[in-house]
Amino acid sequence: MTELIGKLPKIVRDWIEPNLRQHWESRQPMVWLLSLAAGLVVALAAIVFREMIGAVQFLWAGTMSERLADRLAGLPWYYVFIGPVIGGLAVGFCIDRLLTGRRTFAVADVIEVRTTGKNRIEFRQAIASALITALSLGAGGSAGREGPVVHLGAAFSNGIARHFALPNWGKRTLLGCGVAAAVSASFNAPIAGVLFAHEVILGHYAMRAFVPIVISSVTATIFSRLWFGDVAAFAIPAYQITSFWEFPAFALLGVTCGLVAVLFQFALIGCDYFSRDLRIPLILRPALGGVLIGIIALGFPQVLGVGYEATDQALKSQLPLALMLCLLVAKTIATAITLASRFGGGVFSPSLYLGAMAGGAFGLIAAGFFPDMASSQGLYAILGMGGVAAAVLGAPVSTTVMVFELTGGYALSIGLLLTVSISNGIAQALHGHSFFHWQLEMRGIFVNEGPQQTLLRQRRVRDFMSPLGEDDGDPVMDPDRGDAFLKPSWTLEHALRTFDQGGHARLPVVDEKDENRIIGWAYLTHGLRYFNSALVEATAEEHHH
Repeated sequence: MTELIGKLPKIVRDWIEPNLRQHWESRQPMVWLLSLAAGLVVALAAIVFREMIGAVQFLWAGTMSERLADRLAGLPWYYVFIGPVIGGLAVGFCIDRLLTGRRTFAVADVIEVRTTGKNRIEFRQAIASALITALSLGAGGSAGREGPVVHLGAAFSNGIARHFALPNWGKRTLLGCGVAAAVSASFNAPIAGVLFAHEVILGHYAMRAFVPIVISSVTATIFSRLWFGDVAAFAIPAYQITSFWEFPAFALLGVTCGLVAVLFQFALIGCDYFSRDLRIPLILRPALGGVLIGIIALGFPQVLGVGYEATDQALKSQLPLALMLCLLVAKTIATAITLASRFGGGVFSPSLYLGAMAGGAFGLIAAGFFPDMASSQGLYAILGMGGVAAAVLGAPVSTTVMVFELTGGYALSIGLLLTVSISNGIAQALHGHSFFHWQLEMRGIFVNEGPQQTLLRQRRVRDFMSPLGEDDGDPVMDPDRGDAFLKPSWTLEHALRTFDQGGHARLPVVDEKDENRIIGWAYLTHGLRYFNSALVEATAEEHHH
């Protein structure tokens, strides 16, 4: 026994030393320290971004508060209209001059960096995108601020990782740190920030990444609470589930939320697709969108901005059924126009908004049929908020926790889990994508490999290009100018990435052996249409066999 006790220090040392050595050599202590710095920097960036939105809004509405509709109710009607229009002109000018890709950035761009293994997020472009998005949302653009904040946070953390030459795992982890910090600072939701970074950005859970991401998320939350206060985004009454007999209604609400999420995504996709065919200068496209948003806002000013005011009213059972149904449609259209016309913004806040309206309306209808059994419409609004947002984002776990943290409604956990799971199942069955994955696929990037990837690599530019006509003359290229072009043999995957990287709607197709000679034109809409048709044919053939 005495001999064993004497050997104990050596046994412990032999056991611990290799672990400590591996821990140090993999630079985990450095990543932990940098995650703390990332949390601080991203929190400050998120605070500045949010205040900038308020400052732009103050210029035309006279208030920095998110209760914008109340303020506009006391102003002449043309104030409602003029904000999005003038803001659209400014946004168009800034996009044309400042962004090489001719669009702002959000969550999908961060997933792209992680998926494609890019080591760099262009910092100046990220800052320009954030400024344009703050201008967009401050001017009344009907979108969310969380997606742009996520990209901004990722840009800061990516810059820190590159400066300290971290290994690849460290760069990916610090990317997740920036995302978690951004979500935490924006929502005052540290747990959801951690889960969102793992579920949506990294695509996995790992202990080596978990610790620094938690450090970053907690740090950002502390600084956000010091600035904005330690309060939930939505202060709601203490709702309780009235009866266990309501759970079939919660399941039916999940089906409803899934349908709302799919229709919302189809509206975003369809409006974006339509806008690509518009033959108007890019600089004027946001202004045209601003006109349409302003017209909608004349009837429903609640659609302007991030929409937290109307969402809060739905959660507190303060909106009538007819208004919620109208806002469900109006917000869907306004957000689709906002993003398709190149205003900056994300989809998370609109998803919460639509979920709250769908859930609140569902609750009122349910109460009409079963007045003694149905809980408050506000409870259904909370469940609907989680159901729609989770289905749109493709992030059921982090969205569920985020709704808990946003509302403090932990007592509703069983009902929320049921609604969210069914909503996600319906959305996957009908659409098969989250909004972020759809965005990436339109750029030729597939996070989950499948038949799409094979098609992208098999099909060529020659399959959808338009050859020169007799009246087109004999145009030539000047390769020394660095203009983008395609060749007939290049893959559809390469073509879609080239379109996206330069924000092009049309590119010249040059001769295989003579890059000075243009032999045709390739249009982005033609490429997307061709890809969709080929995908439908491949799916039909697969099911046939």
